[in-house]
Amino acid sequence: MRLTTQTDFGLRTLMFLTHLKRRATIAEVAGLYGVSINHIAKVVNLLARHHLVRSIRGVGGGIELAKPADRISVGEVIRIFEGNMHLLECVGTENVCSIESFCKLKSTLAEAERIQLEYLNTVTLADVAPTSKQFARSTPNLP
Repeated sequence: MRLTTQTDFGLRTLMFLTHLKRRATIAEVAGLYGVSINHIAKVVNLLARHHLVRSIRGVGGGIELAKPADRISVGEVIRIFEGNMHLLECVGTENVCSIESFCKLKSTLAEAERIQLEYLNTVTLADVAPTSKQFARSTPNLP
């Protein structure tokens, strides 16, 4: 499985918010990772629709985690952004292959997907987020 850039920045945005302990702006996140504000805005919009990020408008507004980092699994975030994570089309669809009735590859790949997602569901943002000290070393201009 290879994750999309949008998933990557969704996870990175959440990791940054885990570290920050305050509201951040989309511009801060975009500046940190060197990507466009529009790209991060789309990522944050999806995170907010799934209640992982709270977006507050106006003066003093910004974005923040909507729930504690230890209650957000990496698997959940990946599913939100990736949707269909099947390794091959046949894993999630019936009658797409002429050898499906005797093929053992489909069940093997389905089991691999299940194990991978099961593991990713046990890992939380709190488990993967860098420490404040690590962020401070790599981003000296951020509070």
